[in-house]
This record gives sequence, structure tokens and C-alpha cells, in this order.
Amino acid sequence: MSDIQALEQTISQPGEAGFGDYVALLKPRVMSLVVFTALVGLLVAPVPVHPVVALASILFIALGAGASGALNMWWDADIDAVMRRTSRRPVPAGIVAGGEALGLGLALSGIAVVMLGLASNLLAAGLLAFTIFFYAVVYSMWLKRLTPQNIVIGGAAGAFPPMIGWAVATGGVSIESALMFALIFMWTPPHFWALALFMKDDYSRAGVPMLTVTHGRKATRAHVLAYTILLVPVALGAAFTSIGGPVYLAVSAALNAAFLYGAWRIWQRDEVQAEADGYRVEKQLFRFSLYYLFLHFGAFLLEAALRSFGLGGW
Repeated sequence: MSDIQALEQTISQPGEAGFGDYVALLKPRVMSLVVFTALVGLLVAPVPVHPVVALASILFIALGAGASGALNMWWDADIDAVMRRTSRRPVPAGIVAGGEALGLGLALSGIAVVMLGLASNLLAAGLLAFTIFFYAVVYSMWLKRLTPQNIVIGGAAGAFPPMIGWAVATGGVSIESALMFALIFMWTPPHFWALALFMKDDYSRAGVPMLTVTHGRKATRAHVLAYTILLVPVALGAAFTSIGGPVYLAVSAALNAAFLYGAWRIWQRDEVQAEADGYRVEKQLFRFSLYYLFLHFGAFLLEAALRSFGLGGW
């Protein structure tokens, strides 16, 4: 039996799935980032939201994020099965059938969008629907297997949550919500390319045209530095809007200096150096990039809390 036939047999003959396996389909780690950034977008908006409406809205945004994850796992089962990082996911591992993942994803998508519209407003629901479509169809089904710009364009899917949260509160879009979107959008490429630098073999085996595969690691290192440089003014620029302030500016300046230094170190290295130390610097930048995003949005929250006491802002 060929490897492909064995893979198809594994995916088509699922084992007995438990509750935790269905939770795993929703990509809870990704969902946590979506929930946090959407909550920040909602809380820093200038319009107060009733706690019940806020809680319900965040729940439905989380369901929408989970739906996207389930649809992605259904579509990418063949890729996930040959990558070490993803081979134990429920569908490629043969625990959950692909059809079940598809059904769950579609059902949760419908529930999340309709209920968010009822709980808040149609703009927020429309943005959530577009986010699910963008991640499941534009990114997963089209960009991911087509172009090394998959992460650059596809990063928009992960950037919408704070804009959705802002729309829940205000019913609109503003420069502030656009800058929160832009912060995540510009952060995504260096974050994922840092990962790809030490996971290149996985993407090669799966046939995913990640930049490390199509252009090599040297070009990827240059792209990490270039996109980090482009990220800095976006991050700092948010300090001078209604959601920013001196505390945010200080936090952002420190984080961006560290991110730039890490990207510069990556750019300076060659493959002999990187392989010799087990891609230590690349792994450090990837881990730091997670803190970078959470701390930026935490600083937005802190500024909002200070403003509520008449202390924040300029």
C-alpha cells in the first residue's frame, strides 16, 4: 500500500473521538488570540457596551474563530498529515472524520454569524462572516497552496477580530480599529516566517509554497527584517490615536526595539550558524513575537483603564 493510500485510509476511517478532540478541531490556541484581541477592540472603543451584550458577542466571535479552525482542518487534512507539527490533529490522526469537521465548521459558522448579528449589529456579523470566509476559502483553499505570499495576504483573517470587537461597540469602523487591524496584519509575516525558518522541512514535505521553500532561507531572513521595519511605524502610530497614550508608546517603543534587534540578528545569520545552534535565534524571535502582540493589546487595555480614571491619553 502506498503512503498516499495509507493516509487516505487513516483519514477516512476515524477512531472514537472524545470531547477534547472536537475542541482541538476549533484550534483553541488560535481562538484565545482571537478572543483577546476582539475583547480589547470592544473594551477600548469609546462607546460602552452592556456586559451581557459584550459577553455574548465575544462568545459568538470565539465560535466563529473555532468554525474557521474546523473548516481549515477539514481542508488541510492531507497537508497536516505529513507535517510533524500538525500530524496529531484530530482529522489527519484519524480520530475525527473529515465530514464531521466540515459539518461542525459550517454549523458553527452559521450560528456564530446569525447570533452575533442578533446580539450586536449587522456590521459586526458581516465582518465575522467575511473573516470566516477569508480564512477558510481565500487563505486555506486558495492562497496557502498557491503562493509564497500566503501568509502576507492571508494574515488579514487573523487581523479582523479587534475590528469586529470595535464594530460591536460602535457599529462602525474607525482609524483606531483600522490600526489595530494593521498591527496584526503587519505582525503576521515576520511571526510566521520566523517559525518557517526552523520548520522548513515540514513545509517542503507538504508541498506548501512557504517563502522558505520557494525563495530560500536567506531571502526569508531579509523579508523578516523588512516586514519588521514596516511594522514599527504602524505599532508606534497607534500611540497617537484615541486608544493610545504615553504608557502605550513606552511599551510599544521597547517591544519594537527588541523585535527589530531580533529580526536584525536573524538577517545577519547564515544557515551554517543557524543550523549549528539549532536555530536558537529564530526560535527566540518566534516566541517573542507572541509576547509582542499580547503586550501591545494589553497596553491598549491599560490606557483605556487609565482613561476611565482620568489619567490616560495625551
